[in-house]
Amino acid sequence: MEYEEFITHVQSLAQSNSREEAERATRATLETIKERIAGNEAQELAANLPQKLSDYLQSEEEESFESFNLQEFITRASQKENIEPTNAAMHVRAVFAVLQNAIKPEIFAAFHAHLSHDYEELFATSPTNEMSA
Repeated sequence: MEYEEFITHVQSLAQSNSREEAERATRATLETIKERIAGNEAQELAANLPQKLSDYLQSEEEESFESFNLQEFITRASQKENIEPTNAAMHVRAVFAVLQNAIKPEIFAAFHAHLSHDYEELFATSPTNEMSA
């Protein structure tokens, strides 16, 4: 999936008012993923995305990841976007749905396996059906 298509899907699923909002949501979510999962997992995820998106998952220095729950993930993403957590939750859900369709199933499954049980609500809907509707 190309960058433009990724952002268009995020904008649609998040019901964003603008492309810029969808881009901010995508960047905030991917940067928060980088904080949440191990560097090698983030690199593997990045390798399966367009360059402009993969940049958000990569860093120059070796960063340590933190294990934090979904609520903390939403809080961090909302701070990066400078929006309310309820809106950030919709954005994160949209980015996860598009991400699931943008990368190979086995890569997404490996990423998904690193998240705690409380993240399951992000995967409650079938993104493929939503995007083709």
